[in-house]
Amino acid sequence: MSNKPPPPRPAPRLYLATPVVDDPAALVAELPGLLGAADVAAVLLRLKQTDQRSMITRIKALAPPVQKAGAALLIDGHAELVARGGADGAHLTGLAALEEAAASLKPDRIAGVGGLATRHDSMSAGEIGADYVLFGEPDAKGQRPSSQAIAERLDWWAELFEPPCVGFATSLEEAHDFAASGADFVLVGDFIWADPRGPKAALVEADAAIKKAHAAALAGQNPAGSEHG
Repeated sequence: MSNKPPPPRPAPRLYLATPVVDDPAALVAELPGLLGAADVAAVLLRLKQTDQRSMITRIKALAPPVQKAGAALLIDGHAELVARGGADGAHLTGLAALEEAAASLKPDRIAGVGGLATRHDSMSAGEIGADYVLFGEPDAKGQRPSSQAIAERLDWWAELFEPPCVGFATSLEEAHDFAASGADFVLVGDFIWADPRGPKAALVEADAAIKKAHAAALAGQNPAGSEHG
């Protein structure tokens, strides 16, 4: 085996979760400015539960501004609506949902997964073919692991496995810490939309925080700088 260290992971990118969307008009207007202001890789669309036709209409309204900005649009659940709405993939909760949806989504669309309570579940998700694994989101009762436990899980995954890992951040501090722990993407949502300065300022700040954390982590791993570069 080679002793050559693996190439450093690229800087983490943001994954923006929307508020729960009923009427998409305001979000359609707001997204181009938001996505132009920060490095957002993907948008997770959280849809208000209603009839399928209405949900597909909402996906179709939101897909163009997201995709024109160079980001992917993923639907929270509802894998069966992805193709019909023109989205890029789905975020699924739990291994059973991933197994059920993988055949309809792969290889053309993204199948990401969260709701992974154990390391064994996380590894199983990778074996099933998840395009990313998400750590740290609240469960059905609103409970989530401590920030430190989430950071440790991200660090473990980033060290050992190839598929990207995503850290679910509920604050700017968590976004920074999860990027430092090896997250490839940092999912931000409610705290961005609730920021009194407006979501754009919050998103730009989160983007800067994760890039700074990544740069500091890289510098710590390689104190000699680019001497061997």
